[in-house]
Amino acid sequence: MQKDVSRKKFIAWVVGLGSLAFVPTAFWLRPGKKNKTATAKMLTRDGKLVEIDIANIPAKKKKLGIADIHGWIRKKNSM
Repeated sequence: MQKDVSRKKFIAWVVGLGSLAFVPTAFWLRPGKKNKTATAKMLTRDGKLVEIDIANIPAKKKKLGIADIHGWIRKKNSM
């Protein structure tokens, strides 16, 4: 003798098992956690390492000249 599985029971089982699959995600996605933003590590003029949000970095960059680099090296060596 074989039991017939009705369509309603089959759908109820599929929906029930499908909803249980989403339960672990409720534990991983807690509202108190913040999403990490992309950061970059950079050196300040005085030689400290800091992390800066990439959104705060301007898109258009200024190219340094040779005189700027030599002046920066002289300042660094005199400290």
